[in-house]
Amino acid sequence: MASGKEIRTKIKSVQNTRKITKAMEMVAASKTRKAQGRMRAARPFAEKIRRLAANLSQANDPDYKQPFLGSKGQVRRVCVIVVTTDKGLCGGLNTNVQRVALNAMKDWESSGVTEIRACAIGNKGLGFMQRMGAKVVSNVTQLGDTPHLEKLIGPVKVMLDAFQNDELDAVYVAYTRFINTMKQEPVLEQLLPLTGDKLGTPDSSWDYLYEPDPQVVIDELLVRYVEALVYQAVAENMASEQSARMVAMKAASDNAKTVIGDLQLVYNKTRQAAI
Repeated sequence: MASGKEIRTKIKSVQNTRKITKAMEMVAASKTRKAQGRMRAARPFAEKIRRLAANLSQANDPDYKQPFLGSKGQVRRVCVIVVTTDKGLCGGLNTNVQRVALNAMKDWESSGVTEIRACAIGNKGLGFMQRMGAKVVSNVTQLGDTPHLEKLIGPVKVMLDAFQNDELDAVYVAYTRFINTMKQEPVLEQLLPLTGDKLGTPDSSWDYLYEPDPQVVIDELLVRYVEALVYQAVAENMASEQSARMVAMKAASDNAKTVIGDLQLVYNKTRQAAI
């Protein structure tokens, strides 16, 4: 049996660890409210521009057909944007979305896809893709606690340019969708091409008048649409990250409290035996 001094040292060590996890829990709780506010503020814009793009895709005989709209036929070249966190200590958040991306890549390879590219948003996803030997064509890390669209435009533009130049047949994004504080769901969504299944069927058909001309308006709108979807995915992932970290740190603090209680009991028994 360990001596009383050794047990006291263990108790002190666990108490110090509990102070750290408790502080991290409180910080995460504060950041969670802000992250959820940003995420919920971005949702109406994403839904609005999604509805507009859906109406545009079903417009009657548009003068210009944008490359982002409609299927390219058989899919041979795919890119997946993996949205993860820069830091750890958030439970299985990153592991779950990485598993979704990895399973999708395996399914694509078995279905005849010849080339798979990756875009990593977040340090954890970048490290995972490099370990898997994936072809990482663009990445962005150290986004901080607030998503900034100007930091995301560069990596996203690499994907858009490759798609427009017929170097890619489809682009997907994998991220963690925020459900509530206790539940976050890893999802894989298709970004390009923008098909009816992705956009949804509008309630009625629309005709548009374009100024100055259809090509300029449609190109700009659909690029903004894709950027809005990526921004929304990053905002959802950040809200999920803070919620998952808060829950994980609370569980760690509770476990530390239990361990301290058990060690205190052993210490008391050891002291009684020595007396």
